[in-house]
Amino acid sequence: MDTAHPLPLVIVKLGDTFDALRETHGDFEHWIADGLANDTLPIAVIDPRRGDTLPDPAAIAGAVLTGSHAMVSHREDWSERTAGWLARTVAQGTPVLGICYGHQLLAHALGGEAGDHPRGLEIGTVTVALEAAAADDALLRELPPRFEAHVVHRQSALRLPEGAVRLAGNAHEPVQAFRVGERAWGLQFHPEFGAPMMRGYVDQLAGDLRADGVDPAALREGVGATPAAASLLARFARIAQAHDEARGRVPVDA
Repeated sequence: MDTAHPLPLVIVKLGDTFDALRETHGDFEHWIADGLANDTLPIAVIDPRRGDTLPDPAAIAGAVLTGSHAMVSHREDWSERTAGWLARTVAQGTPVLGICYGHQLLAHALGGEAGDHPRGLEIGTVTVALEAAAADDALLRELPPRFEAHVVHRQSALRLPEGAVRLAGNAHEPVQAFRVGERAWGLQFHPEFGAPMMRGYVDQLAGDLRADGVDPAALREGVGATPAAASLLARFARIAQAHDEARGRVPVDA
């Protein structure tokens, strides 16, 4: 085994953003890679929807699972294959970060349940509150007790896996973040979204919002900066790097 180079940090691409946003801002994997802000671990993008082979969990430093416009409850073949791989990855102790769809898939993969949120769509910039358990959590412990985050989801982690720790929530969504074991996290909110991306989602869904009696202009006006939420991507990259170093592939003082 070559010990001279760090293992890759893998972005598992489970969906695409809207065409209009992708043309201007790139896609989910680009936003995540920018947020990881890590120049030590190589970044690899794997797309199981197109048949990409998911890597041996022991051969990666960590994995970030993107959001998607698909639904976990539809149990598509590529999604179920990824869920099986995800369970193996968590069992091996490889760091995992699931975002939105990835958050729900993590819950499903480990024996929880994902499905339609009983209160429907949550979208915009919202306030998220940490639970007491977040005080000593490796990923969330540096966040303020309440912070702003971008959200857009119709489904949710309705039931967490056995042994999972709820780390954050709000009035609409009680499970905005959870952890399983020591190094696997789900985030229902989007740390990779900047304000332009969040406004773009409000614009793309404006017709649905009006049909539901929601004013898209007011939602758009309420979109703001989310620096605390955004900081979690770089924090996760440092966790993945530390995990890689602990396995002896990169000198700790490099």
